[in-house]
Amino acid sequence: MSINGNGTGVVVTESATPLPEGVHLPIYMDNHATTPLDPRVLEAMMPYFTTTFGNAASRNHSFGWEAEKATEKAREQIAKLIGATAKEIIFTSGATESNNLALKGIAEMYRERGNHIITQVTEHKAVLDTCKKLEKLGYRVTYLPVGADGLIDLEDLKRAADDKTILVSIMYANNEIGVVQPIREIGAFCHEKGILFHSDAVQAVGKIPVDVQKDNIDVLSLSGHKIYGPKGVGALYVRRRNPRVQISEQINGGGHERGMRSGTLNVPGIVGLGAAAEICRNEMEAEAKRETELRDYLKNKLETALDYVHVNGNMEHHLPGNLNMSFVYVEGESLLMGINDVAVSSGSACTSATLEPSYVLKALGLGDDVAHSSIRFGLGRFNTKAEVDYVANKIIDVVRKLRELSPLYEMVKEGIDLSKIEWAAH
Repeated sequence: MSINGNGTGVVVTESATPLPEGVHLPIYMDNHATTPLDPRVLEAMMPYFTTTFGNAASRNHSFGWEAEKATEKAREQIAKLIGATAKEIIFTSGATESNNLALKGIAEMYRERGNHIITQVTEHKAVLDTCKKLEKLGYRVTYLPVGADGLIDLEDLKRAADDKTILVSIMYANNEIGVVQPIREIGAFCHEKGILFHSDAVQAVGKIPVDVQKDNIDVLSLSGHKIYGPKGVGALYVRRRNPRVQISEQINGGGHERGMRSGTLNVPGIVGLGAAAEICRNEMEAEAKRETELRDYLKNKLETALDYVHVNGNMEHHLPGNLNMSFVYVEGESLLMGINDVAVSSGSACTSATLEPSYVLKALGLGDDVAHSSIRFGLGRFNTKAEVDYVANKIIDVVRKLRELSPLYEMVKEGIDLSKIEWAAH
């Protein structure tokens, strides 16, 4: 659940006290939800909105040729970032479409070989909801559990696979807790068994090294707006050899994109996605180091100042800019109201009228109270140390004030075991 302002649409842009140097409100720390467009990406896109506006499928004149040339350059840029070839890149409208095309397209194409798909309980809804749809069409889907650290157990995967398994879909890195799955080992097992392996790599591509060859990935989804590119554009990597993957198109009409995805290409968006991919390839190592340092600095600052804080997810196999923390004995919504000049995400999902705890945090075995008190910090390319200091100090102050009002926190501090209390019903 992303909050900017206090959930009422109020955006705080001024502070009652003078702000530290280099801090401008509101502060954006929700880079897993979306990233700001890098100015260099916008610069690359601009001509394709105005003077070079051709349709990449127009083969009879220079306007079309220029557009096609631009999309082919973008294919190269994206392919280089993930260790693929340009012909293996299929353009889509974003990761949700890429995931749908991968799962439905493979399920349909390989139906005669089998009807069993394996995924995990902490996947993005774009995968989980697609699997639910396939179940209604007669496919069997196994949802692997995760441990308290958010990682799947490879032995669970091996036990789940059978002679009817046609596809395994496991995300590279989780969008909420930043945990990176053992992708290379999963891919190796799938290849050994002749099972196709898809990975939703939206949060990983451009942030950590991803190589479809070394990682044994057959099909991979990625998105522009998670890597400082534009919204509304994404790509699907589809392996061409060892094995050659075939996918049934889900959008019909014209046979664009090697017959896998019809529709006029979004040339400015594709140019932006390509430019964003190239910047990531050149700057990823230095950026990951900087984001990891900022994240660890934020984590240490919060852990030093506050008791009963809990980091969610395995921190050894983790995205550089992600930190998901629970501030126990604090109501998450109250905490967000208290930091209404910072854009972060809470451990609640806004997918229903009632605030349900995030299904990802519940899958780790967290209780509702702990899940509700969780905050996801998404540090990115444009965040600074001054901003991290401001956010950490603000959170420490708000958590302390809220705990002063919490009878549960007071009882715990007095050594009372809350699990042994029999609460009277009202």
